[in-house]
Amino acid sequence: MVIRGGRPLSGRVEVSGAKNAVLPAIVASLLIDEPLTIGNVPDLRDVETQLALVEALGKAISRDGDTLVITGEASRAEAPEEVVSRMRASFLCLGPLLARFGEAHVPLPGGCVIGARPVDLHLEGLRRLGAEVEVCEGVVHARGRLHGGEVWLRYPSVGATEQLLLAGAVIPEPVEVVNPAREPEVMDLARLLSAMGAEISFSEDRITIQGGKLRGTGHHVIPDRIEAGTYLLAGAITGGEVEVAGARPEHLTALLVKLEECGVGIAVEGRTICLKARVPWSGVEVETAPYPGFPTDLQPQFTSFLALARGRSVIWERVFESRFGHVGELLRMGARITLQGQAILIEGVEGLRGAEVVATDIRAGAALVLAGLAAHGETRINGLDHLRRGYENIEGKLAQLGAEVWVEELNVT
Repeated sequence: MVIRGGRPLSGRVEVSGAKNAVLPAIVASLLIDEPLTIGNVPDLRDVETQLALVEALGKAISRDGDTLVITGEASRAEAPEEVVSRMRASFLCLGPLLARFGEAHVPLPGGCVIGARPVDLHLEGLRRLGAEVEVCEGVVHARGRLHGGEVWLRYPSVGATEQLLLAGAVIPEPVEVVNPAREPEVMDLARLLSAMGAEISFSEDRITIQGGKLRGTGHHVIPDRIEAGTYLLAGAITGGEVEVAGARPEHLTALLVKLEECGVGIAVEGRTICLKARVPWSGVEVETAPYPGFPTDLQPQFTSFLALARGRSVIWERVFESRFGHVGELLRMGARITLQGQAILIEGVEGLRGAEVVATDIRAGAALVLAGLAAHGETRINGLDHLRRGYENIEGKLAQLGAEVWVEELNVT
């Protein structure tokens, strides 16, 4: 992707469906033989990967615009390594396959390199529900009849909570998950499973799942809060005025509070968030945390924004220990950033300069896009595949806001 920066962005952009809500919804199709219809599905590489997974397991897919219809019966208990190795969310098939077949064989997952991201909480949880689990040569082998029980998560893991929701939805006895994740994407999966026939209730510290025979249904995915936050920050870092439409402002409270603390003007009109930048803006201290805290998936983009803030800023990364792939590339563009353990220390500079940089993961790529939009000169971002995994038509949406951006496809012979 090539960006010629220095233009304040202005205009209106529509948010796509949430990637991190669509992926578990697709896996939920493995629990039923009846059709599952999913609406508001973004056109993303990660969605393609998840669809390839359920197709390999026996499901049939049809797509019309942003609507998916998944039909057929899951016929295999063994997930293909070439699919699961591409993306961590594919590992969510473990619980559904085990619940349906009494066994499952799923390779350890791949995805963005942003930390250890172990699956031990997934495996411990399934063991508590009766599974016999062993890992051999990079493949998880699980067997047994799942039963109800209480699972305590020592950390509110999104993936482990979703794994237990999916498995618990077909267990006839109650499953209680203590200290679960409560991200909007988790709640969206719970809403889908409830529409499919599971009984799911929430209390202060737990989720209770009463499973049983599930049925096909229709489901409209929530908007992508991370995409919405990225476009808000694109407006802010360029000193512009943007409207992000179709969002859920209540899902972005932590970001909106920090933007206002920096001096950025924020107004909410229903499902539209209106941003008016103030130049210069002030530095702040930020700490990532599970929802409703500041999202780790917006930390790299916020780092780019604070690179141009007045004074000093500090970001504490408390979710992933290695989510710093964007820092070295921002230094190439003139940012003044120092890593100290899990802290990012930022001394604001007056301007960034265009450079050739590399996106190492989805959100690091978004951070470099934001830096390129604000930088003087031309920025060339290699690693476009990462952006394609998480952002639908990002160059088109940025151009709609007035950015000078285009994509050069390289022909390698």
